[in-house]
Amino acid sequence: MHRNLLRDAISFSLLSLPLAVAAQEALPTPASPEACLALDSDALRLACYDAALGRVANDTKTADLAASVASQAIKAEKQAMSETREEQRRPELFAHDELRAVAANAGKGSLLDSRWELAKDSKLGTFQLRAYKPVYLLPAYWSSKPNQMPQSPNPRNSVDVPEDLGSTELKFQLSFKTKLAENLFGSNGDIWAGYTQSSRWQAYNSELSRPFRETNYEPELMLAFRNGYSLFGWNGRMTAIHLNHQSNGRSDPLSRSWNRVILNVGLDRDNWAIMLRPWYRVPESGGDDNNPDIADYMGRGDVTVTWNKDGHALALMARHSLRGGDRSHGALQLDYGFPLSKLLRGHVQVFDGYGESMIDYNHKATYVGVGVSLLDWF
Repeated sequence: MHRNLLRDAISFSLLSLPLAVAAQEALPTPASPEACLALDSDALRLACYDAALGRVANDTKTADLAASVASQAIKAEKQAMSETREEQRRPELFAHDELRAVAANAGKGSLLDSRWELAKDSKLGTFQLRAYKPVYLLPAYWSSKPNQMPQSPNPRNSVDVPEDLGSTELKFQLSFKTKLAENLFGSNGDIWAGYTQSSRWQAYNSELSRPFRETNYEPELMLAFRNGYSLFGWNGRMTAIHLNHQSNGRSDPLSRSWNRVILNVGLDRDNWAIMLRPWYRVPESGGDDNNPDIADYMGRGDVTVTWNKDGHALALMARHSLRGGDRSHGALQLDYGFPLSKLLRGHVQVFDGYGESMIDYNHKATYVGVGVSLLDWF
């Protein structure tokens, strides 16, 4: 009885993936597969070959269904094995491996899988540059209240003389990540390194010789795991641990920095993705802490909800100090990208609250930016 059920489950699991194809927009079709040779990125070259040869990826829902059935079959197999003798188990071992391979493809083709290579067949190997946070240029970036005298509870990090800053500046951000190691635990567990740099340039302030007002540097290491659970209609795709450093690389009194351990939980459904990120700030000794109250302003966690379809991407980030009274502070940021060409999109950004940058961590203002961006984000 156990073996008949097991064989049925195995057959259904292994045949589920080819039963449906994705209902997704077609990529621009190259004139010939040879045109793809000019692409340096392995990921882009593979997508180009798929478009040239007419390959259609499997539906994410089909992959999820097959993975779920395979996981149930593995449980049934383990139960059947526990009730048989060693010599009777051996013929099932190969099928067990096949089921594990199907289960490891949960979420293949989903939003988060496309950015984090979570499914077994989505992994592209190590040291491939991938999108991380938005890459954009905002030539017009307006502030309702420029921070002319940055302050901190640490007396060494408070400015005494105001600076005549313009309310409109230029902002740009670069961000990427690359995988350092993959499949540390069977077919799961990848280590990524990420880097993000954002700059605010007083390009229109000739009276101050057009200085770079603030640049933030954010390197980090991440250990990411594929998940396969459901929660209120959302698919739990990933859990990651980040070791994160963020600073502005300046000397006193303008120096700002902090180190965090971040838990990152990612869920998605259809064209939506949610990233939940609570974090713990690594303490610093009192005299050396440039910004001892930074967690009460830049928060102890954030959540980002993203919608992505037909080249349009909308992301809303909310963060909060998770404290009440005088320590209750937070921020909201809305980003909207819309297609201008195959590789370029318009970008609108609106920020309101505390901590738009490190130097402004305890400064509240509204910022509005307009420009262009290159990559999706979530």
